[in-house]
Amino acid sequence: MEQTEREEKRSMRRRPGAERLLEVAADLFYREGIRAVGVDTISQRAGVSKRTLYNRFGGKDELVAEYLRRRDERWRAYLQGVTESVVEPREKLLAVFGAYGEWLVGEDFRGCAFANAAAEIPDHNHPARIVAQRHKEGIKEHLAGLAKDAEFDEPESLAERLLLLLEGATATAAMRRRREPLDVARSIALELLDARRH
Repeated sequence: MEQTEREEKRSMRRRPGAERLLEVAADLFYREGIRAVGVDTISQRAGVSKRTLYNRFGGKDELVAEYLRRRDERWRAYLQGVTESVVEPREKLLAVFGAYGEWLVGEDFRGCAFANAAAEIPDHNHPARIVAQRHKEGIKEHLAGLAKDAEFDEPESLAERLLLLLEGATATAAMRRRREPLDVARSIALELLDARRH
């Protein structure tokens, strides 16, 4: 699909009926799980016909993918804002751990939406699974960019290690319903950065 066609489809999804569908679907998918929620429930709760859902999204698969795209956009904008507010390049990497703690751990925290989606959708070619994979790659690229700006050797390798710390801490925080695992991960990250100090 060409870029302009994708952009046109996404602009159609920003119409009021489509927006209501997305808001309701996002809440239900995250709280109850993707497989547990059907298009009947989504359209009924949104007060929008199933026909509108199929016209705007083509079906549930693309609705799930769009829900994750929106979440990815919001998360990346938030993360960008957090890291840009920090002056010291090295501290920007550590600020990511604080950002995860603020964003992910709350009363309704049910783990990472992208990891949850990947766990529910075994098909690697499913559009939502592709969005989830790109999200993780995007976070790694952001970390690598920060590591490069901080003049660490092998920034991609460092980014991979930091992402694994973040992923493990996020999963553990979801299980324990506490943010301490992210604090521990931050302290391990600090040790890792200190070990790589020139």
